[in-house]
Amino acid sequence: MNQTMYENKMLRAGIFDIAEPSLRGAVIGSGFGGLASAIRLQAMGIQTVCFEARDQAGGRAYVYHDDGFTFDAGPTVITAPNCLEELFTLAGRKMSDYVTLLPVSPLYRLHWTDGVSFDYVADEAGIVEQIRRINPRDVDGYLKFADYTRRVFQKGYEELGATPFLRFTDMLRVTPELLRLRADRSVYATVSRFMKDEHLRQAFSFHPLLVGGNPMSTSSIYTLIHWIERQWGVFFPKGGTGALVQAMVKLFQDLGGELRLNSPVQNIQLTSTDSRVNPNKISHLITTEARSQECFDVVVSNADIHHTYSRLYAGVPSARHEQRKLERSEWSMSLFVMYFGTDRRYQNVAHHTILFGPRFKGLLKDIFSGHGLADDFSLYLHAPTVTDSSLAPEGCEAFYVLSPVPHLGRADLDWNSLSQTYGDAILSKLEDYLPGLRQSIVTRRHFTPQEFKSELHAYHGSAFSVAPKLTQSAYFRPHNRSDRIPGLYIAGAGTHPGAGVPGVINSAKATCNLVALDYGVLANA
Repeated sequence: MNQTMYENKMLRAGIFDIAEPSLRGAVIGSGFGGLASAIRLQAMGIQTVCFEARDQAGGRAYVYHDDGFTFDAGPTVITAPNCLEELFTLAGRKMSDYVTLLPVSPLYRLHWTDGVSFDYVADEAGIVEQIRRINPRDVDGYLKFADYTRRVFQKGYEELGATPFLRFTDMLRVTPELLRLRADRSVYATVSRFMKDEHLRQAFSFHPLLVGGNPMSTSSIYTLIHWIERQWGVFFPKGGTGALVQAMVKLFQDLGGELRLNSPVQNIQLTSTDSRVNPNKISHLITTEARSQECFDVVVSNADIHHTYSRLYAGVPSARHEQRKLERSEWSMSLFVMYFGTDRRYQNVAHHTILFGPRFKGLLKDIFSGHGLADDFSLYLHAPTVTDSSLAPEGCEAFYVLSPVPHLGRADLDWNSLSQTYGDAILSKLEDYLPGLRQSIVTRRHFTPQEFKSELHAYHGSAFSVAPKLTQSAYFRPHNRSDRIPGLYIAGAGTHPGAGVPGVINSAKATCNLVALDYGVLANA
């Protein structure tokens, strides 16, 4: 067995021995990717500290408490629960002892301005019935599409989802299969080959937006999301997404890991070391406000990838090359998010609702290529109290709504002055779906592209990091192991495989298995 084949076998298996006790690891950021990395490193025996700049763990999965309402900042769609369960299993624990995942049905409810609606469900019979109601002639096409997504899932998720692409030969190895699957086609173009009704084309094409991609240009590999949801469904943690974050924090701490809140990392320098456990003889000297300086053998950055190279490693000459490369990349769109609570409950509201605007292709062009705000919008409405009423006072409802908008690199808008007016326009639109909404709101807050930039250090205020297009995927995406800085690894949306909860959880698996390989923390084949 050659070295590459051996490495790939071990990486897919996720097998490792316990590290030498003197090896120290740092994880920068406690988003899902950061916490998953911290848990894996600690379970491997690497004494790990997780640095979080904000006052609570979670990264983008922050939690707001306003007037008795609990608002998850996001994400809210939990799929592929097995990748979460795996974190607890490798630590010898059961996820059910830490958090409860509640099934959501329908997975999504879709509405169009012409009055057509569609309940997106997980079981084939149910979804076929929904399709038959809209266009019976597309049933056969859907069944063929579902089989296609199954094959894409088997290749793109099961085989490659947690396998890093570090060499161009890694890409060449999978290229024939990707060509057979027509990964060069967009999600929308692929769906359109199977279904002719425009409502159904949109219904099975919107998923890339959940990971920051344009359905018109994102590779058809992302149709695997459909099969992930068919396979496992969609879930919501009891107590909100924040409860899942706290479960992961507890697991990490139960394993002996240390989480430091309110500890923004200011700078990381490389320094020579004589440590026998560091094969590169390089340590990472981390400077924070709370503590002066500490040395670590391994750093996994879950911070924004541009921030990692441009700010955290600003004094390292080779980081400048990565910064420039990232600034030439295409970045995902941003979001305007509004959290609000009402003093009444609404009937027949789904947990997840997609409200399509009057335009689809034109609006996508405005979001991903435009330089201002469109007059119309498509919206995602999250109503967690449909599944867990404890997230709002009795008789009340908690919501958040998001609208995809251009990132600040394309449309550098003054969101401080725009947010109230833009939010009002969204509420006016929502009243078509939720009558009397504006009069019932008792609390409201916004999170704009400017906050993505200032609070999360997101480059251009991008909500999902580097855009998930084919030429920025797999080998062509920023690597899980830094090519130029020894001992630096990347986890999260900015590396392989990409954004979304399964994506960032699997990025941690790919990344930490590289750490295992590089530092000899590896079982025999």
